[in-house]
Amino acid sequence: QTQSYPIKYVFGVRPLQQYLVEFDRNENQSPHEEARLQVLRVSWDTEAKQWFHLDPPDVRERLAPDDPLHWTNSGQNWNHMCASCHSTNVHKGFDVTTNSYHTTFSEIDVSCEACHGPGSLHVQLAESKSLFWDRKRGYALRSLGGDNSNAEIHACAACHSRRAQLTQDDSTYHNYYDAYENELLGPETYYADGQIRDEVYVYGSFIQSKMYHKGIRCSDCHDPHSERLKAEGNQVCTSCHQHTAAKYDSPAHHQHVVGSTGSQCVECHMPASPFMQIDWRRDHSLRIPRPDLSVKWQTPNACTGCHLKDNHLVSTREKLPERYVDWLAAARDGDQEIGDELARLDTWAREWVEKWYGKKDRPDHAAPFVAAWSHDAGAAPQLSSVVNDRDLSAMLRASALSQLSSTSPALAAQIGQTLLTHPHPLLRTAAVRAAASLPGDERVRELKGKLDDAIRLVRITAANTLADAPRDRLKVADQRALMAALDEFRAAQILNADQAGAHMTLGMLAERQGHYQEAVAHYLDGIHVQPGVTGPRSNLAELLQQQGDTQRATMLRREELTLMARDARLAPNHPVLQYRYGLALYLDEQYEPAVAALQRACELDPRESEFLLALTLLLERLQRYDEAWEACQRLLKLRPDDATLLPIRDRLAAVVGK
Repeated sequence: QTQSYPIKYVFGVRPLQQYLVEFDRNENQSPHEEARLQVLRVSWDTEAKQWFHLDPPDVRERLAPDDPLHWTNSGQNWNHMCASCHSTNVHKGFDVTTNSYHTTFSEIDVSCEACHGPGSLHVQLAESKSLFWDRKRGYALRSLGGDNSNAEIHACAACHSRRAQLTQDDSTYHNYYDAYENELLGPETYYADGQIRDEVYVYGSFIQSKMYHKGIRCSDCHDPHSERLKAEGNQVCTSCHQHTAAKYDSPAHHQHVVGSTGSQCVECHMPASPFMQIDWRRDHSLRIPRPDLSVKWQTPNACTGCHLKDNHLVSTREKLPERYVDWLAAARDGDQEIGDELARLDTWAREWVEKWYGKKDRPDHAAPFVAAWSHDAGAAPQLSSVVNDRDLSAMLRASALSQLSSTSPALAAQIGQTLLTHPHPLLRTAAVRAAASLPGDERVRELKGKLDDAIRLVRITAANTLADAPRDRLKVADQRALMAALDEFRAAQILNADQAGAHMTLGMLAERQGHYQEAVAHYLDGIHVQPGVTGPRSNLAELLQQQGDTQRATMLRREELTLMARDARLAPNHPVLQYRYGLALYLDEQYEPAVAALQRACELDPRESEFLLALTLLLERLQRYDEAWEACQRLLKLRPDDATLLPIRDRLAAVVGK
């Protein structure tokens, strides 16, 4: 239904501006508080001077009001999605009981204190009559200089990273991992070689780079106060790479005409991709173009991206994708013609790179992640090699260990034990998570020392991993450390009390500790704050079923099934959603639709063994033995060493006469 709304704020400066509409404002609410602010999808392009509709990535159809991506829903909520990085000293102020926001901020934009910390004492000292700054406090501001580049980088990363916030008081911590956890490599956010795919906001790619490990910091290239680069063009790079002109900034190196696009350092080593349709952002992993990896794994490379104009389809195909990211997406979605043309361009680029620079045996760090993300049974040794390579970045190694924990938990736990004392918090955290598969006593022995780790991220991860450990396995001091770290873990979840996922996490924690009524309360809170989100009802139904409340459990599963049907309809090509929908249909005894949903999941991701296992067992239950046997054979190819599958195989073989 069409309706007019007053615009409360304009959000952004360039290259686009968005517009905020306020909902659910209480008449007694303080004028210094913001109620729920939603971001309209109608936006203004400040460079083209025109309006445009900001579609979600990969979505081009009209969004229904019940779609989570509709502008009135959580995906476009300013209080949760935007505020903490675009204003200063933001306190979300969400009230679970009333399901309402009371958000406050000190400054509407990113002000001095956002980076330098609270400035009142600094002003007090500056206005004093003393000729010197304070002997103990210095300037009384957060120190961003010094020999250690991490002080500055961590301050920038607070916003320039895709991360979860761990504490409200983030400005006083000098180590990023005391206040945040950045997202590791995953198939939705990064390409297998570590290049950016989704909005990851720089930090996760930069800490993969050689520049970061050589001590380069943000302000070496960027002026933090003007938001401009410190030099023009290639001088940004040659100000540090002060070799003779012929070394890098010449056709002898870049093989392009001076002044052309191809002669610019950033076009080859920091290619840009569009986000929010018109906001072009550069990949900060500062890597060498690798068309050889593109040929093998269909990852992007700067050469093909720049030379799309040389494609052979322009004369034979009426409409082509406009941008490189669109070409890549079309190929992933099964456009064979586009995929073949990209393969031709990648091969052409590889041949020229080899002609110019010679054939070089460069490492292929994409292969382990390609194998893991495609559920290849041979992924484990490749991932192990990455984890154990001390020359690689902590980001890459922690990502590999995280993947290994999913594919080979026992091996991950074994390797992780050697990294529990690693100096980098990312690797310590990944090692703690890997230890979750250890037997109880061994898990306690390995992780109890992490409960008072100097870094918050490590200790709350350890606490969550040990939450269900028998108390008699811990000394009194360790029990106290566990309780304190669990309090920190809970506080981190409460920061997102407006999200159902936070309440689910708290509910699962309570269940593991045997606090079942507390778990029920958390799941109910999750349903209350986001009634349209799947998850809390399933968990609550399972818990109530265990407690003998079958009637309520059945009702909750029916409600959840409706939501899952919606999600499966909105994302028909998402294999996990189809799988979950199939399981929900099975629990509701809708067996034939369940088979169809599980078959769809298997078609979308034929290498996911859990999908095939569920399909095999359901087909067996329905006495569709020939189909079950065929599915079982595919399953055994994916998991040839899994002894738990042999009884299933033997049962089916006896029936079908194999």
